[in-house]
Amino acid sequence: MDFLLFLLLVATASCLQTKDLPIRFDNFQVYHVIPRTSQQLEILKRLQENPQGFNFWNEVAVTGRKVDIMVPPHLKYNFRDLVQEFDAELWIENVQQLLDNEGSQVDSKPDDFHWTDYHTLESIYAWMDSLARKYPDIVTPLVGGRSYEGREIRGVKLSFGTGKKGIFMEGGIHAREWISPATVTYMLNELLSSDNATVRAVAESRDWYFFPSVNPDGYVYTITNRMWRKTRKPYGLCVGADPNRNWNYRWMNGGASQNRCSEIFAGDAPFSEPETKSLSEFINSVSDTLDIYLAFHSYSQLLLIPFGHQGREIPKNNDELHRIGRAAADSLRVRYGTEFKVGNIPNMLPSLSSGGSIDWVLGEHRNIRIVYAYELRDTGRYGFILPPEQIIPSGEETLDSLVRLIHEVDSS
Repeated sequence: MDFLLFLLLVATASCLQTKDLPIRFDNFQVYHVIPRTSQQLEILKRLQENPQGFNFWNEVAVTGRKVDIMVPPHLKYNFRDLVQEFDAELWIENVQQLLDNEGSQVDSKPDDFHWTDYHTLESIYAWMDSLARKYPDIVTPLVGGRSYEGREIRGVKLSFGTGKKGIFMEGGIHAREWISPATVTYMLNELLSSDNATVRAVAESRDWYFFPSVNPDGYVYTITNRMWRKTRKPYGLCVGADPNRNWNYRWMNGGASQNRCSEIFAGDAPFSEPETKSLSEFINSVSDTLDIYLAFHSYSQLLLIPFGHQGREIPKNNDELHRIGRAAADSLRVRYGTEFKVGNIPNMLPSLSSGGSIDWVLGEHRNIRIVYAYELRDTGRYGFILPPEQIIPSGEETLDSLVRLIHEVDSS
């Protein structure tokens, strides 16, 4: 089908929808699509730039790399016509069925906080407040900034003594990646309460800054629209920017968009989003104490090393980051056999991703030399809709890798 005709048909169909975002995803489908030719690649890039109701679960970059695309039911025949000559496979038959199995966010009391469900932002914050009451000599509540809608970006600091190096744990920058805040809070809990000698030694070796949900508006909004990714700041007829394309390091230098409706819209300027601007200021305020920064995303089972922009810049300690990363991935594999690949962003992701938090941290802070982004479970069977019964296994294996990572850093 001619691409311009396709866009016209899609735009016409989209106009039949209400302005409200869909609450349910009945009969929405997810396709694995692999562009095999430069023409096919260009078609997918143009479609991602003007999505018109399609939802790209990862970015379009090069031929031969899989792209996951969620297709609404009213556009499925248009989509099938478009990709009839592509290498395309229906992967998820009905997104809503997975969401029904996943369940919604649970509003739990602090003394009933658990890792067999996903939790609301309010529950996460109340639980962290309870930790400060339970461990007053160890846990300090923190506010890392504010969101567009006025919510606090809340976290906690764990300190078992003075004069220790710090590690920053960033979660939930993309709203729909629920496994990220869940895994971050699981590890926080284990570092406080585990009686495992190895975990205790790692916990007490550092100061810890935990921020499970650094895009709070977006996370709250996923109760309404489970597939929401961005912030909630309005931009004309569209809403939100990608907060992981909005940091002021090589901003808009590959893998980002200036289309305000795009899932990878980088904002009108670096740090245009209150979330990234205020959080960056907090990181700057504690950066002299930090030597490790870890961000947690989903999905793909990757341990990513900066940088994500054009130009093929690599860290000065690239060999060290690869060595430590491989060791961490080896330890992650032991418990459940989960395989993580390790590498620099351009070699591991389907596309570049300039303006990300880990690029800014490593690029602007010389003393923070160990910087990674985890892309947690899975590799596409469930994608962003990881069943809650996988929260604890994800937390366990990620903690295993974290313990090894700290050991390798301290041994180098």
